[in-house]
Amino acid sequence: MSVNTYDAKAVTCTLDGRFLTGFAEGSMIECEKDEDNFSTKVSAQGDVGVAITNNTLGTVTITLAQTSPDVAYLNMLANTRKIVPIWVQNGSEKAGGTQAMVKKPANITLSDEIEDREFEIQVFDYSVA
Repeated sequence: MSVNTYDAKAVTCTLDGRFLTGFAEGSMIECEKDEDNFSTKVSAQGDVGVAITNNTLGTVTITLAQTSPDVAYLNMLANTRKIVPIWVQNGSEKAGGTQAMVKKPANITLSDEIEDREFEIQVFDYSVA
């Protein structure tokens, strides 16, 4: 029997070489390719065709606590439209790309508790290793 462990503290996310901190509770980071690698079509007689998708776009969604020191930094990147690299890594899993942009500043919700700030980063050359 083999036991594997996971530690959220071992997850790293670098954006333009800066290590992001202050993640919110729950799902901190989500990485996803925007389209499937191929699509299929089956004819009336059962012939199968496969079309390769050449779309390299992906999305990394980062959820920070409103108290994170990186909220202002990500809002600034969104407002300046700067193209930067982003890499998310946990052990042997690595996702991201060398060219990405923060889509927009985070929505702001204020309450009597610490709220989340969510940022979508569009990755133009998304890959998973």
